[in-house]
Amino acid sequence: MKIVYLFFVILMIHQDNNAIIYHSKTDQNTNNWYVLNDGVMGGLSKSTISINTEGIALFKGYVTTENNGGFASVRYAFKTKEVSPFTHVVLRVRGDGKTYQFRIKQKQEQRHSYVATFSTSGNWETITLPLADFYPSFRGKKLDIPNYTATTMEEIAFLIGNKTKEIFHLEVKSIILK
Repeated sequence: MKIVYLFFVILMIHQDNNAIIYHSKTDQNTNNWYVLNDGVMGGLSKSTISINTEGIALFKGYVTTENNGGFASVRYAFKTKEVSPFTHVVLRVRGDGKTYQFRIKQKQEQRHSYVATFSTSGNWETITLPLADFYPSFRGKKLDIPNYTATTMEEIAFLIGNKTKEIFHLEVKSIILK
């Protein structure tokens, strides 16, 4: 049984030269996910990450600009992944028509993230983001350093911060490097 499972995992990692960061079929818990909202700066936004009844990761909550707030995020940490063979990250998501950021950290402890923005339609969709387009950002400010070099990755995140009060929900079926 262990050999069959190992073969399945190897097949999933190498199928079509893709690497899975997260997939709802195999990751049925939120152990590696954690919420980080604007409360770190005094804000009042709230969010959660859970597995919904369909077995899909669900990031939901509300963002408020009160008390210097304005963002909600959820992060997913993992062991260092070598990403140099890949050129894109592919998200399979269903959002609510709002705009989100997908963020990458080369090292979990680094202060800045590399950011790409995407919009959702309310339907299930596949969003392909070129790794070379991820720009460096810290506390909402673009940094004057090179874009993501796509060598390693230890953390990804979804963030919503559209400078408005809003309720949101984003279902995440998979995150794959391609």
